[in-house]
Amino acid sequence: MATKFSIQVYLKEIIQIIKYKNFNKTKLENLKKKIKFCNEQKGKIIFLGNGGSASTCSHASVDLTKNAKIKSINLNEANLITCFSNDYGYSKWMQKGLEFYCDKNDLVVMFSVSGESPNLINAAKWCKQKKINLVTFTGKKKSNSLIKINKKSLNFWVKSSSYNIVEVVHHLWILTIVDMIIEKKNYSV
Repeated sequence: MATKFSIQVYLKEIIQIIKYKNFNKTKLENLKKKIKFCNEQKGKIIFLGNGGSASTCSHASVDLTKNAKIKSINLNEANLITCFSNDYGYSKWMQKGLEFYCDKNDLVVMFSVSGESPNLINAAKWCKQKKINLVTFTGKKKSNSLIKINKKSLNFWVKSSSYNIVEVVHHLWILTIVDMIIEKKNYSV
């Protein structure tokens, strides 16, 4: 029998993840440093994700560019996705996007609840092969493919199997990093 949805249990899980399970101030500081270093080296931040994670990528990219004055892009243009998927296959479109847009001083940030999306896995392998700095945000299993590929670099993992909980926490973490870079939580347009 299915259990009834409880908003209290749902929000409690999010709060516990943020407070106890995964909060690591050092990791947040390390990503802040990586982003600032990338900017100092005249690189850009490239965000990649599917579905709801793609929305997080768009939001983070806009906030980094506008508010933190750090050049960033996300490869979420419908015409780019459909063109590259048609020409190279859906599992290769992100890798091909990186081949066209990524430069050696760039930082690639990937968001995936499962860490098992073939298009992200292929793009992550390409990053490792080309020695492009990579950061991953994942959930579900801690032994997911993106973490394995990126094992010697920075990975943010949420201990939850709920897509929306993982995505909410990812969103919170990346936007917190933007505010850490700006060094304030309130700023004007």
